[in-house]
Amino acid sequence: MNLSDALSRITNKLIGWLEALIALLPNLVLAVLVAIGFGLLARYGRRVTYRLLDRVSSNRQVNRLLGSIVSAAVVAAGIFIALSILHLEDVVTALLAGVGIVGLALGFAFQDIVSNFVSGILLAFRRPFREGHYVEASGVSGTVEEVNLRTTIIRRTDGARVYVPNREVFGHQIVNYCEPGFRRVDVACGVAYGDDLEKARAVALEAVEDLPMRDRDRPLELFYESFGDSSINFVLRFWIPFQGPRDLFEARSAAIRRIKRAFDAHGITIPFPIRTLDFGVVGGVNLAEALPKAWVDGRLTSPSGSSDRGT
Repeated sequence: MNLSDALSRITNKLIGWLEALIALLPNLVLAVLVAIGFGLLARYGRRVTYRLLDRVSSNRQVNRLLGSIVSAAVVAAGIFIALSILHLEDVVTALLAGVGIVGLALGFAFQDIVSNFVSGILLAFRRPFREGHYVEASGVSGTVEEVNLRTTIIRRTDGARVYVPNREVFGHQIVNYCEPGFRRVDVACGVAYGDDLEKARAVALEAVEDLPMRDRDRPLELFYESFGDSSINFVLRFWIPFQGPRDLFEARSAAIRRIKRAFDAHGITIPFPIRTLDFGVVGGVNLAEALPKAWVDGRLTSPSGSSDRGT
């Protein structure tokens, strides 16, 4: 093969490519326009998606991420359509297969991360609580500070910051103490066996009746619950508007102070623990009779009344 034959073949090949390009030019222009159009649509779709999600979800991170996912999906659709216009269906099929395999592999490799991510999205839409609410989730009680893509951050009453995985929060019971905005306060107390129970009940209810933080639309209740070792025990219940644990602590503290002050004013006893010692099978005997000698004020005293100074 001489040089002229080689140049002729190269020229023919280039001419063939040029003719193919000219024949493909309308489809190429259309494919480029489709890609540009889908790119603009993706940008607009991301903004619209973010605005719509912002109305139903307070988690801005999740909203932005879902907006980006919608944008990426629109761009991917535009690329596949453009390749189809250029009659590159085999390339489209290979890309789809590759994306599926990669997605499956990543799903197994990052199962925990994906689970937390999906749970974070579901929490953002279900909204069982919001930032600032006092909740109990997955055994942790505190104020919700943030819900991000992987964890829910809860500030406990002792100041500790706890990072709870979203899948743990979503998969377990959630107690929201800030909804519907009220909480019941239980104050346990007891009165001596010798006191009038009806009088004690009336005095306790009157003491808490005008408590400033008490909700007047809900009942103020007192129930006697049990016979204790030293007292007859009761629980007093009332409701307060609740925004956080401090409201509960202050209301209970104020009620205890008022009940103690009222009982002192009316001669009602909140007894110390009392123990009865029984030294006989039937009826018992006197302690002085049971003990031959006892120490009293530094002296050894016998039942007969004589005393010896201890050494």
